[in-house]
Amino acid sequence: MDDVLTAAAAPPVGLSCGPLGAVQAADREIGRQTAVRARAVAEFAASRPASVDRPQGSPGAMSAERWAGRADVLRPVSEWATQELVVALSVSSGAAEVLLERSLTLVHRLPGTLTALEDGVLHAGHLGPLLDHVAPIADDALRAAVERDLLTWAAGRVTTPAQLRDKARREVLKRAARSAADDLARAVRQRGVSVRPDRVEGMSVVSALFTTPEAAALMAALGAYADALPEDGRTRGQKMADCLLDLVLRPTESALPPVQVTLDVVAPIGALLGGDQPCEIDGQVVPAEMVRTLLAALTGHPLVTTTDTAQHDTTPADSTPADSTPADGTPADPAPADTTPAGTATAAGPALSEDEDFALWAEQLEDRILAGDFDAEPPPDAPDEDHPPPVIDSPAAPDPTVPDGWWARADAAVDDASAAVLTAQQALGHAPRLVATARRADTTDETTWATGPAGRVTAAPDTLTQLHAATGRARDTLAGLLGATAGGGLADRPRLLLTDALTGALLALTDLPALHRADRAGTGLTPPGPSGGYRPGAALDRHVRARDRRCRFPGCRRPVPKQGELDHTTPWPTGQTDAANLTGYCTGHHRGKHQAPGWRHHMTPDGTLTVTTPTGLTAATTPPPY
Repeated sequence: MDDVLTAAAAPPVGLSCGPLGAVQAADREIGRQTAVRARAVAEFAASRPASVDRPQGSPGAMSAERWAGRADVLRPVSEWATQELVVALSVSSGAAEVLLERSLTLVHRLPGTLTALEDGVLHAGHLGPLLDHVAPIADDALRAAVERDLLTWAAGRVTTPAQLRDKARREVLKRAARSAADDLARAVRQRGVSVRPDRVEGMSVVSALFTTPEAAALMAALGAYADALPEDGRTRGQKMADCLLDLVLRPTESALPPVQVTLDVVAPIGALLGGDQPCEIDGQVVPAEMVRTLLAALTGHPLVTTTDTAQHDTTPADSTPADSTPADGTPADPAPADTTPAGTATAAGPALSEDEDFALWAEQLEDRILAGDFDAEPPPDAPDEDHPPPVIDSPAAPDPTVPDGWWARADAAVDDASAAVLTAQQALGHAPRLVATARRADTTDETTWATGPAGRVTAAPDTLTQLHAATGRARDTLAGLLGATAGGGLADRPRLLLTDALTGALLALTDLPALHRADRAGTGLTPPGPSGGYRPGAALDRHVRARDRRCRFPGCRRPVPKQGELDHTTPWPTGQTDAANLTGYCTGHHRGKHQAPGWRHHMTPDGTLTVTTPTGLTAATTPPPY
C-alpha cells in the first residue's frame, strides 16, 4: 500500500491559476480536514469503551433489537458516545452515529483511502463508493487488495465518484461473485415502490426498486413513448412522467401505441458458459446469473446456470463410475441380516454425527428459548413495607411439593433462575463449535464449487481455457445463441468482441458467420476500414460505439446516444471517417466540443482523448476496457 500511495500521492491535475485554483485548493483542504476529523472521531471513540455500558440482558441495557442492528465497528464503543457528538456538533443522533461508523470504518478498514484523502488524491465525494462496496469485504487481505487496486486505477486520472463506484462494483463482483449474488437475491426480495415529499410543497417523488434489466427496460420504454409524441412545449422528462401516469392510471383511455425497447447486454464467454465473470446491461454492472436468466427468457436458449454446471460433467474424463461389483466378478458381501428383536424400535435414518447431533440440539434449544421455556416471571413491585409482599391467591391448585410461604417461592425462583443460567452457559460453551461447523460446511461448499465446471470456468485465464473447462451442454447452448439471428427477443445478431488480453481494449467486433469466414480464408480480425463519406458505415458505427460505450469527455458516464454524436476529431473532409478519428460523446459534450471557447480536443490513433481547458489544465481518457 505504501508504494502505491507514494506513487499516487498527487492530485490528478495541477492547480490552476486565479479563482479556479482557489476552488481546487479549498476542495483539497476540505478533503484533508475530513481525514483529520475521521482520525479524531476514532480516537474519541477509543476513549469511550463499551465496557462502561450495562451488559446485554441486564435491566436498563440497550435492547436486543438495537444491539443486533448496530454496525460491527460500533460494538466496542459506548452507546453514549453518540450523545456526546450530538451536543458537540449540533447534529441529530442518526447523523452522529453515521459519522462515528464512517470514521471508524475509514481508520480501521480503509487506511489507504484515508491517506489518499489527506494527500488530495481523493476528495470527500469519493468516500461513498469505497465505504459502500470495499469496506464490507470481510476478508482483510482481499479488502486491502481491492482498495489498493482501486487507488492505483484512480491515480493520475480525472475520476468522478460515479466512475469510482462503477469500478468498485466491477472489482468486488469479479473477486467475490458468489457473495454478490447472495446480496442480489436478498435485494430482489426488497423491491417495491415508495413515495416521499419533494422540497417544493405540492410535489412528491416516487421511487421504485427493480432489477437492473427491469429498470433499464422501463426507462427505455418511457423514453420511446415520449419520443413518439409531437412537440408541444414539454420536455422529454415531462413527457415520460405524463406517459407513466397515463399507462398506470388511465390504461384504457391511453392512445399511446406499443413501443419496442432494446437493451445492450455485454457478457464474457465465461459468463455464458456458467462462470461468475461480471456482465453489463446497458452499461450497468450485473452478476452473470442475471444475464444468463435474461437471455434464456428472451431468446429461448436455456443458458447453463451455476447450479446446472455443478450437476453436470463433474466427473473427470479419465475416471469411471464406481461399481459395487469387485473386479473378479464375485458379488459384494450381502448386508447383514436384521437381528433386532421383534418389537424393538429402530431409527429409520442413518445415525447422526456429533456435529449434526449438536446442530439439532441447538435448534431445539432455540425453539425452547423462543417459546419462553426459560423466561423468569417478572419480579413483583417491591412495596415500601419491611415484610414480604402479600400472597395473591391463584385459582390453580397449589403444587404439593413446594411449601407455602414467600421464602419458599423465592427459593424456587432462585432454583429456576440458576437452571436457566446453567442452560445458557452450556449454550454459550457449544456456540464456538456451532460456528466452526458452519465454517467447515461453507468451506466444503466453496471447494465443491471451485472444483466443478462453474469454478473452473471462472478461474480460467482466457476464453479457450474456459471453453475447455465448460460442460458439453454449456458449449452447445452457447453455440446456439451465437448462431442465432435477429428475431424473437433479439434485436440484432449477437456480436463477438475480440479484446486485448492485458488491457481489455477492443480490437475487433464480429459475429459467428464472419468469424467462420475469416477462419476459412486465413485472415485476421481487424477494425472496419474508413468510410468514404461523412457518415460512418454500419460496421464502423458499431465498432466505435462498442469501443467507447460512454461519452469520452473526462468524468462523464452518459451513454453515447444510439443515433448521431460520433464526432470527427479532425473535421471532415480533412480528417477521415475512420475509427482513429471518431469519438463518441453525449449530446452536451458534443456541443461543448464545437461551441465552448478555448477548449482543445486531441485524439491519438489508439483512442486516447486529451482535453485541454481554457486555463491550460489537461485530462486524458482512454476507451473503457472490457
